Amino acid sequence: MISKIFAATAIWFFIAGCTADGSYQKVPVDNPGFIPNTLFINYSDSSYPHFNALKEKYRLDTVFHDEKDEFKRILLLRHWLKKNVPLTPDGIVHHVGEPTAENILDQALKGNGYHCAYFMVIHTEIMNACGYVARVINTDEGELNLPQQIAHHGTNEVWSNTYHKWFFSDAMFDCHFEKNGIPLSALEIRDEYLMNEAADVKMMYGPDRKPVDVYPDKNNRTTAIFTRVFTWIAWFKQSDIYSNWDNGISYLIMYDDEYFKDHKWIRVDGKPHWAYGTKYLILTGDRKPLYWTPNTIASEVSITGSKAKIRLHSITPFFETYQMKYTPGGKWKDIPGTLEVALDKPGNEMVFRTVNQGGVTGAEHTVIIKR
Repeated sequence: MISKIFAATAIWFFIAGCTADGSYQKVPVDNPGFIPNTLFINYSDSSYPHFNALKEKYRLDTVFHDEKDEFKRILLLRHWLKKNVPLTPDGIVHHVGEPTAENILDQALKGNGYHCAYFMVIHTEIMNACGYVARVINTDEGELNLPQQIAHHGTNEVWSNTYHKWFFSDAMFDCHFEKNGIPLSALEIRDEYLMNEAADVKMMYGPDRKPVDVYPDKNNRTTAIFTRVFTWIAWFKQSDIYSNWDNGISYLIMYDDEYFKDHKWIRVDGKPHWAYGTKYLILTGDRKPLYWTPNTIASEVSITGSKAKIRLHSITPFFETYQMKYTPGGKWKDIPGTLEVALDKPGNEMVFRTVNQGGVTGAEHTVIIKR
């Protein structure tokens, strides 16, 4: 009996010694998810001087006023385009020269009218110029084409660091869609339409996110009518669509689900889309690559003794630097993508983020290492 008590006591002291010897472990944290970009081509960093010129020429910083909320800033930029770019009344555009954002804006500010294809270009460029990642999409009613509705539309998705997701954002209509207060991506809108004609979705108009049941123009477009155009969605493979095209033809990425297989993508002329059977149509049956996560960090941590080596990875267009701070009470400081930190506290809590050349910060990524 005495020997059993001695043995148990010895085991207890051994365990206690192991937990008190200063060893450290990484604690699981529910960080924003990271999805790599395997399908799309982004702007190269060499494009950024062009964006700086756009910001300076049109004084885009003044559009924000003193607004600190990132999502509101995005909506204010969109609203600025809606106010300053006239919509062509008859669908005809009398544009002169290259269809660059600067050239379109110059002529729009002189009163020239444009349709959705031009809005999607300048919306992408202006967002990216201000540090917000945007991309171009085409949407279509396909077989559902009806007279006097949208039928076919060129528009955008914008990445929100606030909500950590892509959301449909339209400069020509100055609107987006939300469900339970969360802005929806194009594919989420499609899900809602195919499920119940978007009965649970709200159309949000203007920078103040005013909910409207009918879009405020003469065409009486309800949410169900508007969301029908998302039945077919094609994402442009490249964001810089007017400098990175292959002989003027864009590569289109589409979600290859059961609806795609069972239906036909019909254009407004009644014919199947030209991309069928060509190299320009890229299909994916996986939703995740369509919604990769810009400005989001993934980390790898290795611990040796009282030191930790932390490797950071992100896909951040126009990347400037990583930043780190200790919590609580620490201050942000620039750091390299790989660093070594001393573990000198019982609980070491570090927060990391990306910063792009526009000064926009990404989602915070936390690493906690405890003794």
